[in-house]
Amino acid sequence: MANKVLLVDDEENIVDVCSRYLMREGYEVSTASNGYEAIERYNTFQPDIVILDIMMPQMDGWQAAEKIREDSDTPIIMLTALGQEKDRIYGLTIGADDYVTKPFSPRELLLRVKNVLRRTCSASKREKQREVLKWKGLLIDRDKRKVVVSGKEIEMTVKEFDLLTLLAEHPSQVFSKSQLLETLWGYEYLGDANTINVHIRRLREKIETNPSEPQWIKTVWGIGYKFEGQQRYEN
Repeated sequence: MANKVLLVDDEENIVDVCSRYLMREGYEVSTASNGYEAIERYNTFQPDIVILDIMMPQMDGWQAAEKIREDSDTPIIMLTALGQEKDRIYGLTIGADDYVTKPFSPRELLLRVKNVLRRTCSASKREKQREVLKWKGLLIDRDKRKVVVSGKEIEMTVKEFDLLTLLAEHPSQVFSKSQLLETLWGYEYLGDANTINVHIRRLREKIETNPSEPQWIKTVWGIGYKFEGQQRYEN
């Protein structure tokens, strides 16, 4: 099945040349000329990748990219005549996967599309292969949001599961309490670091044989916490 590309630019010559080039290479292409059209086409066309110009009338590319990123991780390549580093950084910050500065050749754009799709598809495959994290005596099923300790399923709150999974996905990496708060509760959270202490204590009570001498979740004094255990993955 052909990959679907949504190409958005208010310059007709760019849209015409690039869309014909992409179609000749086997891609299915839909086009739009501004951000509002882009969102409409995105919802109906359901593309595999979006090529999005920044400087457009009505809704610009930044706004359209942010709108797409609200509920989708579809790869986005930004097109722009703006070559400043701050613009490239901003594009990556809001979730763009690549950045092409005008003028560019259709061949360059094609290679960028292929590379981004290859990269994101590979990441998606790895993620699907790693839905289950397993160690001796401990299993975390991220897809089913299930934790099994020594063959027994353990009930957990949403935040307990998210905290355990975050630590387990990064074995031996030390997380400060502030990092955990920002990642799991968000920058707007008004609580304090004691929130993390309470959740760690509850996790240890649920998964550790001896919570006072934890095997899995270790305290790094003066810094935070880390997960100990060599990761293994199963499909």
